[in-house]
Amino acid sequence: MLRFWRATLNSRNGLAFALRSEQAVREEVIALILSLPLAYVIGATPMRSVELVCAMLLVLVVELLNTAIEKLADRLTTDHDPKIGQVKDLGSAAVGVALLMSGSFWLFAIAERLGWL
Repeated sequence: MLRFWRATLNSRNGLAFALRSEQAVREEVIALILSLPLAYVIGATPMRSVELVCAMLLVLVVELLNTAIEKLADRLTTDHDPKIGQVKDLGSAAVGVALLMSGSFWLFAIAERLGWL
């Protein structure tokens, strides 16, 4: 039980740090909070509403991983390194793909709710 408690504290600390240090994380948390009632309205079924919220959570997960990669890379060196730049670009691309995926889920759900599908 102690291990579980410590893991919970580490998770809370990591999320708090990300919220303090990264504007993108703050924006995605706001979007997640807004998605909770919107998913209920837009989702044609309870399961669709859950899927919409999970799509938003996925974006946040990928952003947190990208932030971790960037913080680690910055800790390794502050000098410009093309290889580190490529790693950071890959993390950014992962966030972009997650955003496109989430956006397509939301567009599909809106089309479904409007009877277009």
